[in-house]
Amino acid sequence: MILPIYTYGTAVLRKVAEPITKDYPKLNELIENMFETMYHADGVGLAAPQVGLSIRVLVIDLLPLKEEYPELGSFKVSMINPAMLEFSEDKVAGEEGCLSIPGIHESVFRSEKIKIKYYDADFNEHIEEFEGYKARVIQHEYDHLEGNLFTDKISPIRRQLLKSKLTSIVKGKTDTSYKIKTA
Repeated sequence: MILPIYTYGTAVLRKVAEPITKDYPKLNELIENMFETMYHADGVGLAAPQVGLSIRVLVIDLLPLKEEYPELGSFKVSMINPAMLEFSEDKVAGEEGCLSIPGIHESVFRSEKIKIKYYDADFNEHIEEFEGYKARVIQHEYDHLEGNLFTDKISPIRRQLLKSKLTSIVKGKTDTSYKIKTA
């Protein structure tokens, strides 16, 4: 089922998401719905707060990048209760966008490498290291679980320049090819 994506200005995007237990109702169905919603919106990552749930669940599938970056094409993961263990001091800039902030793309500095602990859909624990684009996407989605958005990481001047666009998103005056829920 395709879920509406909550946009910039909705309160759920600014809350720190709560951990869940393995008996969370219909967890596998939620994960499937999140993947379906993300695919419908042409995204590569989606966090539960973006579909209105303040819980620590995120999904990522980099298959759409396979043609340009073959090494990324097989990366598909759902992460439950992720916790960042390490961030490298080396930071790299990269352009980011967000399904919750449609029409805006900005250069954001992120750690080149990360180490993260998470549970899969069967509640098996994983501790893994990621680098490059995988690390970037995980950090972006993880930020959603912490109540942060990529626009928080850009300079105050860039944010000021985007103010009218962000205000339009808050007011629901934005065009998307997917269903949204505004503030």
